Amino acid sequence: MDDLLNKVLEGDRIAAARMITMIENDEEAKNELMSKIYPYTGHAYIIGVTGSPGAGKSTLTDKLVSEIRHHGLTVAIIAIDPTSPFSGGAILGDRIRMQSHYLDPGVFIRSMGTRGSLGGLSRATNEAVKVMDALGKDIVIIETVGVGQSEFDIMHIANTTLVVLTPGAGDAIQTIKAGIMEIADIFVVNKSDLEGSDRVKMEVEAMLDMKKTNGWRPPVVQTASISGNGFQELWHKILDHKNYLESSGHLVNQRKKRLEEEAREILEHEVKKHVWQAVEASGEWEQIVESLYNKEMDPYTAAKKLIAAHFNIL
Repeated sequence: MDDLLNKVLEGDRIAAARMITMIENDEEAKNELMSKIYPYTGHAYIIGVTGSPGAGKSTLTDKLVSEIRHHGLTVAIIAIDPTSPFSGGAILGDRIRMQSHYLDPGVFIRSMGTRGSLGGLSRATNEAVKVMDALGKDIVIIETVGVGQSEFDIMHIANTTLVVLTPGAGDAIQTIKAGIMEIADIFVVNKSDLEGSDRVKMEVEAMLDMKKTNGWRPPVVQTASISGNGFQELWHKILDHKNYLESSGHLVNQRKKRLEEEAREILEHEVKKHVWQAVEASGEWEQIVESLYNKEMDPYTAAKKLIAAHFNIL
């Protein structure tokens, strides 16, 4: 365990990949591993890229990484892919679009399957970000799976969230319907070389005019992945948002709040796990299910009975 951690801290990419695999597989040593790695985290800046399927998130990420590398910063990309129904792993479609960075030692790319998790992210995403942080990456980019209207988990991890829209897809209207507008720190109108890009930008600006802002108004940036236009401006807007968070004190508050949410989530997971271990060990579950089926007991009473029997808190 210590040897693996030391290798990650030294920048060993293979060790980092192995550590993320342990996290994804929820191996027994994972909790101890995350405890040991925690003191070496909190340095990377995290950028989330979200939006509807087909918005060009992967290609946009590829071009954004090129711009970031131009400034001498190292980058990790965590691309959340749909889960294969056969292997349970990631489809790996995002890696195909990022081949230009494979041989760059300053870029680490990892695809992760959602494995049934909703909200556009894998359950292990936050822990993988910590590994990339400890690996020494300056920027961590998380590209969500692209599930559209339920894709809000990214706001609980990223410091700056990019919402990617495209012309001709009704995305501006979808933004109102989905509430994605609430999580965007920067709107990116991708494929801006297509007809209708200016109209999408105007629609988003109009929506922003109706929304009360508290210190930061999300800018709308037009990009074209094929020509590379707009990515320098996009990177500058990301830096502007980072500077705003730091100068206003929001970055510190943001990180504290997310640590609180993470601790609460881990607590809930551990409690749930111990409840099930106790119930399964008692052998009562099948009997409870039979009682429910025969209407001898209702689900609420069953839950309270099990908790009272094993944890003496009700």
